[in-house]
Amino acid sequence: MSPRPIPFHLLAKPTGAICNLDCKYCFFLSKETLYPGDPFRMSESVLDTYIRQLLEAQPSGEVNVAWQGGEPTLMGLDFFKRSVQLVEKYKKPGQKILHTMQTNGTLLNDEWAAFFKQHNFLIGLSVDGPKAMHDAYRVNKGGAGSFDQVMRGWEVLNRHAVDINILCTIHAANADHPLEVYRFFRDDLHAAYMQFIPIVERATEALLPLANLGWGDRPGADRPLYTQNGGLVTERTVGAEQFGRFLNAIFDEWVKRDVGTVFVQTFDVALGSWLGQHNLCIFSPTCGGALALEHNGDVYSCDHYVEPAYKLGNILETPMAELVASEKQRAFGRDKLTSLPKYCLECDVRFACHGECPRNRFIATPDGQPGLNYLCAGYKLFFHHIDPAMKTMANLLRRGRFADEIMPPRTPPAAAQSSTTQTAQRS
Repeated sequence: MSPRPIPFHLLAKPTGAICNLDCKYCFFLSKETLYPGDPFRMSESVLDTYIRQLLEAQPSGEVNVAWQGGEPTLMGLDFFKRSVQLVEKYKKPGQKILHTMQTNGTLLNDEWAAFFKQHNFLIGLSVDGPKAMHDAYRVNKGGAGSFDQVMRGWEVLNRHAVDINILCTIHAANADHPLEVYRFFRDDLHAAYMQFIPIVERATEALLPLANLGWGDRPGADRPLYTQNGGLVTERTVGAEQFGRFLNAIFDEWVKRDVGTVFVQTFDVALGSWLGQHNLCIFSPTCGGALALEHNGDVYSCDHYVEPAYKLGNILETPMAELVASEKQRAFGRDKLTSLPKYCLECDVRFACHGECPRNRFIATPDGQPGLNYLCAGYKLFFHHIDPAMKTMANLLRRGRFADEIMPPRTPPAAAQSSTTQTAQRS
C-alpha cells in the first residue's frame, strides 16, 4: 500500500529568477547565479512532470497550482494555457484546483486577464503603496519606477473582474506611512485582500556594501548570491518595532470599520492563533510544507532557502512526493521548533508567533542566546496590542456569531435607510 499523501504547497518558478524588473530588495534576483548560462525557461517535460506529480502527490481536496518568479508572465500566455490543459488531464476525482500567480503586473493585457478570469486564477499583485513609495525600490532595468505600468496591469485585471490579492512589502520607504498605504489599497484600489510582507535582507559585514546596492545584475561589478547568512541588514530593511507600529496602526483602523470586508492576512492568521489554529507556515510551530520548484525541476526546502545546502533533488530524477517526505525536509521543518531559544519558549505570545520564520532568526536574546528573530520586538508589540480585540473576536466566533460584531454599529445615511442586511454585509 502506498503511503498516505502529505499535504504541501509548492511555488513553481517557470523563469527561475529572471524578471523584467530590478527591484532593489529582491534577493531572488541573485539566484540566477545558481544556474550560469541557463535559458531559464521551464521545458515541456518539466511542466508535464510537475503538474502530474503535484496532482498525484496531493490528497483529494483543494490543490493549489502556484506560479511565481522572477516574473512568471515572461513565459508567455501559451505556457499557462498548456499548464491548465495538463491539470485537466491529470487531476484526480475529488480534487478542486486553485490556480494562483504572483506577478508584478507590468506585462498584463486583456488577453491575460480574460484567461485568468476564465480559469478562476487568484492573482497576487505586487504593489508597495502609492506611487512615490512603490517607485522607491520597485524599479525597472533602467532604474525607473514601475508604478504606472503596475497600475495599468491592475486596471486590466479589475476590468475583467479577476480576483486580486495585493502583495505589499514593508521597507524603509513605506514603513512610516501605514494608513496612507492601507487607505490607498482599500479606497483607491478597492482591494479586499492584502498581505504585508516585511523586508529583511541579511548580510555579512563584507557583503553589506554590495547588498545595499541591490541584488540585480550589475555589468562589470560583483554580484553576490543571497544566502541566509550574516547578522547585519541592508538600509532598505524595515526596523523591528517600526514594523510592529505599522501593523498596529492599520489594525486599529481595520478593527473599527473593515472587519469582514477587508481581509489582511496577518490579522486573519492572528485570529486563527487566538482560536488555536495555525494557518500560515511562518507562525506555525513547525514548517517544511511550503517548498519551491525551480524552472529545471530542482526542488528546494523553501522559497527563502533556494541555495545549494537546501536542494532536495530534481523531480525528473526523484518523485516529488519522495522529496517532500524526505528526512532532510522533515528535519528542516522540525528545526523550526527545536531551535527556539529559551526566551521564545517562555514568551507569552509564543502561541501566535512560534518564533516566526527561521530565515529571520539571526540576532541574540537579551541574555545572549543566539536564534532570536530579528522582528521579535515588532511582533511582541503587535500581538500584545491586538490581544483584547482578538479575544473578543475569538469569543464571538466560538459562540457561533460573527467577528465583525466587534465593530461599533454604523448609522446609515438618511438617503439609505433601506440599507443592506447584516447577512448581505457579511457575504
